[in-house]
Amino acid sequence: MTRFDHDAQPILAELHASLDQRRRPEDIAEVILRADLALEPGEQGLTSRERALLERAAANSGRRRGYATSMSEDFARPIGGARQVTATARLFDVLDGPTAVDTDTPDALMAFAAQVGSGIGWIPGRSDFLADRLDREKRASAGMEVSKRQYNRRFRALRRLEAKAGTLRGEQDKRRLTLLGRSGFAAQITLERFQSHPAAAYFVAYYVARRNMRREFSLSGRGKPFDEIAEMLLRRCGTETDWWMISWVYTTAKVLARLTDTERGQLLGMWSAAMRECADLLEELWERSDFEREDMVVYRGDDSTTWNLLAQAYNTARMSWLDCLEAMGALHLLDVTCPGKVMRLMAYDLVRWHRSTGSDVDPDTLVWARLPLPWDVLNGRTSCTRQQVEMACRRAGITASQRGWTAPRPKRSVPYFQPTPELVHGVTIADPVWASLLRSAGAFSGKHVKPDRGAEIARALDTGVVTGELPTPPEPSGEDSTGRP
Repeated sequence: MTRFDHDAQPILAELHASLDQRRRPEDIAEVILRADLALEPGEQGLTSRERALLERAAANSGRRRGYATSMSEDFARPIGGARQVTATARLFDVLDGPTAVDTDTPDALMAFAAQVGSGIGWIPGRSDFLADRLDREKRASAGMEVSKRQYNRRFRALRRLEAKAGTLRGEQDKRRLTLLGRSGFAAQITLERFQSHPAAAYFVAYYVARRNMRREFSLSGRGKPFDEIAEMLLRRCGTETDWWMISWVYTTAKVLARLTDTERGQLLGMWSAAMRECADLLEELWERSDFEREDMVVYRGDDSTTWNLLAQAYNTARMSWLDCLEAMGALHLLDVTCPGKVMRLMAYDLVRWHRSTGSDVDPDTLVWARLPLPWDVLNGRTSCTRQQVEMACRRAGITASQRGWTAPRPKRSVPYFQPTPELVHGVTIADPVWASLLRSAGAFSGKHVKPDRGAEIARALDTGVVTGELPTPPEPSGEDSTGRP
């Protein structure tokens, strides 16, 4: 095990904290270099060639260039129930309520509501204002001395607190599944485990940052997260490395071959459970939506944000599940049950851009439209075999195994490191300050540019405050990003 000086522990903690954030790969490379300098004398660190490769990325880090990115470096975090707890505690005269309750935990909110609500006969789950309140006789028999007005105020406060607990739980699940879709189980890695294996920690932190990069608005699709730096960091991991931790974020044959049969089986179960959870949530959203399955174009009123994050989490879990099946020599199980992929909803302006270049609906979307819904397959309501999937793929003009329908996607060449672009709604901007102005003005959002911010942008251009050129977007189609004129 590699040893670090005491002063290096905050550096590794910073690297670990990035696992559930959205730090740029350049910034992570810079932190890795700082952590490596803190190795105890005599310990094996990065070679000069490895450091040179990381230096190429770190040269564009926020710390070295002197200014931060305009893009958020974290995924949205749910707002806790502090406000609701404070209001409820004031009504029930609970002095230490706000300080004694973990307002970021839904179960703690419900426990507090049940505790203070017992004084007025309130029962969790019985919060209907018309059907569940106690009338005058029941309040009198229960020995309540509060007036009807005070009783109603407290009942409403408990009702709001219960609703907040439910909302908070849902938002936390969304964030957890967002992280799952982006970087697997990285957010579940403990600090102690992370610090115990620096070589694995370097790879995990950098690869997670690469996977968390935003999509660019382009026809070429998303770049591969496993670049030359990730390859170098993985190559440094030897036999004593924590391959189990690495497999939580990078489930390839090379990594899975390092695990025991028990670990491979456990990982298969983890991804299977994640796939089923996402499928159940997708089914709920599908039932209350009106998506057009044949083209999966988003229209006004569609909850495309929730659908796309759930679809990405499901597809990530499904692909890792296939990786595990292949590593265990169990792909023949797909002959009996082979749940398909789930397509994301696509903005109509991007669809028009594709069609203007001669492209049409993505072949994967045609396959998705012809197969049984994945949640019906996973819940045993219908069957979908490998043969059905392969037949649908042939009709769409693609090979099932090459597109990840019946096997893990084939590995491709490792790309060179490319600096992280500054993006505003997927459009590359040259300068972070310029990007901030465009984002606050509403540029590229499918909405009208805010008049006050537009004037500020014009003044900035006239005075030369910002630099950088505005990229040429695709030819306007006449519709906004929801697909409506």
